[in-house]
Amino acid sequence: MDIAALSTQLAQVNMMQQVSLAVTSMAMDAQTEMTEQLVQSFEASAPHPTLGQSIDISV
Repeated sequence: MDIAALSTQLAQVNMMQQVSLAVTSMAMDAQTEMTEQLVQSFEASAPHPTLGQSIDISV
């Protein structure tokens, strides 16, 4: 195998690794954003802070 072909293959492998890393980074950013939105929706729909802290029982 000659040096030019080896160099081309190594460049292609490097490019594939960079693209894979970029796609993974984008997916992680999207997941982080979705998680933050989910947490915000939970905080927005939280019940009253004293709800469920006492029980009225008649005997």
